Amino acid sequence: MIMKTKLLIQVTPLIVSLLLFSSCKDYLEEKSDKSLITPSTVEDLQALLDDAVTMNTATPGFMETCSDDYFLLPATYNALTSLQVSLYCYKPFPYEYGNDWSKSYQVVYNSNVCLERLEDIEQTVVNKLARDNVKGSALFFRSYYYLLLAWQHAKAYDTSTASTDLGIVLRANSDFNVPSVRASVEETYGQVIEDTKAAVPLLPEHPIHVMRPSRAAAYGLLARTYLSMSLPDSAYKYADLALGIKSSLMDYNGDPDLNGSVTAAVPFKKFNSETLFYSEMFSSFGLHHPARGKIDSILYNSYDTNDLRKEAFFRPNSGYHQFKGSYAASASILFSGIAVDELYLIRAETNARLGKIDEAMDDLNTLLKMRWKNNVDYPVFTAENAEDALAIVLLERRKELLMRGLRWIDIKRLNKEGSNIVPTRVVNGETFSLQPNDSLYALPLPDDIIRLTGIEQN
Repeated sequence: MIMKTKLLIQVTPLIVSLLLFSSCKDYLEEKSDKSLITPSTVEDLQALLDDAVTMNTATPGFMETCSDDYFLLPATYNALTSLQVSLYCYKPFPYEYGNDWSKSYQVVYNSNVCLERLEDIEQTVVNKLARDNVKGSALFFRSYYYLLLAWQHAKAYDTSTASTDLGIVLRANSDFNVPSVRASVEETYGQVIEDTKAAVPLLPEHPIHVMRPSRAAAYGLLARTYLSMSLPDSAYKYADLALGIKSSLMDYNGDPDLNGSVTAAVPFKKFNSETLFYSEMFSSFGLHHPARGKIDSILYNSYDTNDLRKEAFFRPNSGYHQFKGSYAASASILFSGIAVDELYLIRAETNARLGKIDEAMDDLNTLLKMRWKNNVDYPVFTAENAEDALAIVLLERRKELLMRGLRWIDIKRLNKEGSNIVPTRVVNGETFSLQPNDSLYALPLPDDIIRLTGIEQN
């Protein structure tokens, strides 16, 4: 069985590549080759979902590339391709196969294969837990990537326009003969919620490994989803449920999950205790790659001198600072999964939005005490009113969760409220800005997909 599992893990990416991406020309319409090996047991399907290279290491990265947490020095910018320049400077950009879209829909395809094959496998007393885990995991993975694609390629959720705004393609099965159609934003978010809620009772509270989905991770995904829809009641509910299962935070003063101390070149161990679900960001064009991108100076200077994140997250480079605080335990790979610190910040933000000032500050202080030097008095954060509480929490959200693929949707949803966040690049004396609610916040789809399917471009 071990050899069989390993074989499937190795062969599956090739199978899916042949089915989905045999050429840039027809990877969404190609029929599956029935002569290829197909998974047929619960163990086979679990192995397909355990293919971490496909399922866990390619979340969309374009939106991080477009975020405002970093900038490029002139020498780096001048070496960019024309496509990279367009992406960096907020211009429409054409691109084709080998991108966030194709990587994400490979995960969707794998998930759909598992859901379909399960229908042919009878549930028994012996296989029930394993079968449930496969089904719940497939639903989770599909909704996880759907949400990230929606954040990147659709407008921010707006109740007044969500039914007509263009969402993403929702593939309900693995049949390539079914035409691709863009759902609405409302349908897209509805599918994410439906899939994730269906996954909850099927998944264990704690996974065998954080690369596998769990009930806590599903609650976290629902909290993320509702927060991005500006529905604080529901976001609070699911953040609270997730924290009810897992709430441990690393102490940046000293913790078994630190590589010695926060001053280390790679301070955090992989799969650390804060991780609910582990995923990594697809590098795409990698402009935000720590070796290239320098952290926004205003953002860096917003960290207090006694805030250990200033040492944990950054190191000097070329007169500026580069990011080193990824929970992927690498200076070059960005963590994009769901973690406990994010859930505390979701619960704090939603409490502030719901007028629960003390509760919001309690969650924020619980988090920040674990980030503050313990040889000085901790400055307890307080707020006079809900508006102040929200402002404090949002600032700390940006400082805690940078480079995780969350900033883009935060800019979009907060600008819907009138925050007037304007990402700006200054390049060789020229300024490029992206005004609030600009159409380019819904980043373009790949050009070959548009040609092949006829779906509407952003």
